[in-house]
Amino acid sequence: MDNKIDLKDLGMSEAELFSHVDHSSAESEKITAPRYSYWKSVFRVFFRNRLNIIILSLLVFMILFAYIYPSLIHYDPFANLLDPNSKHLSPSKAMSYFGGSIHWILGAGASGEPTFDAIWNGSRISISLALICGAINMTVGVLIGAVWGFSKRVDAIMMEVYNIVGNVPLILIISVMAMLFSPTFWTMVLAMTVVGWIGIAFFIRTQVVIIRDREYNLASRCLGTSTIKIAMKNILPFMTSVIVTMLATEIPSYISYEVFLAYIGMGMSEMSLGRMIYAAESAMVTPGWQFEFWSPVAIASIITVVLYVVGQNLGDASDPRTHME
Repeated sequence: MDNKIDLKDLGMSEAELFSHVDHSSAESEKITAPRYSYWKSVFRVFFRNRLNIIILSLLVFMILFAYIYPSLIHYDPFANLLDPNSKHLSPSKAMSYFGGSIHWILGAGASGEPTFDAIWNGSRISISLALICGAINMTVGVLIGAVWGFSKRVDAIMMEVYNIVGNVPLILIISVMAMLFSPTFWTMVLAMTVVGWIGIAFFIRTQVVIIRDREYNLASRCLGTSTIKIAMKNILPFMTSVIVTMLATEIPSYISYEVFLAYIGMGMSEMSLGRMIYAAESAMVTPGWQFEFWSPVAIASIITVVLYVVGQNLGDASDPRTHME
């Protein structure tokens, strides 16, 4: 391994490094070392693996394409509804009927709509749902979990809440709320976030309990530092890798929930990926129509797996122990 140190990393000029210094107790206490940046080290470790670069590039491309492509086209799912010859076409037949175009590379659906355009329009809805739910649940769960684990008064209250709500399957709560309210995008967000943060908060609480009584936290408490400040400044930064790893599992799970609920007929009214899979269920066993079903399944699977892998690898890279060379 090359252990050469760039002089620029030391934060001192060449003249300062190699100039004569008189002996003094003050000067002898000075330590010259490379400056350490936590997030710079995280990304250095993450991008050191070329596979991470490829997977992250694929994720960025899919997310950008899901948001940019639908805004550049005029997608009307019922434009060819009255044309009986445009429905349930394979990719080759669709391109032969409508002409060679990117819109028809995955064939045509039940209403004569281009499957390719429908998939990316649905991907935007599903990704937006996952990102919004992930942001809300992680923010609320981490903040409440940090205070929960450090305050015994909050712990007594929240343990009762968790024992009541946390043991009910989340998918059951989401299903009940989807039945009670109109299954729109924001109704689904509410259903996934109303109690979705409790499991995250309990996990963070457990981690906080493990490290809350360490010497530096006891010293901060003796100096009069508030509980919230100790939790925010002393504890949460210590758990960065744990939080990133949790986020890696949470975001893909919301896409999975949405697809599952739509597949059993309880999904959103918007044509998301899950709704597309539900609508094309009969095409799965119909010869020549399989592209209508397997195309959204493949895209949903790729997005979910890539999100999970990127998050897991970023969580590993955010562990300070991996920064040692």
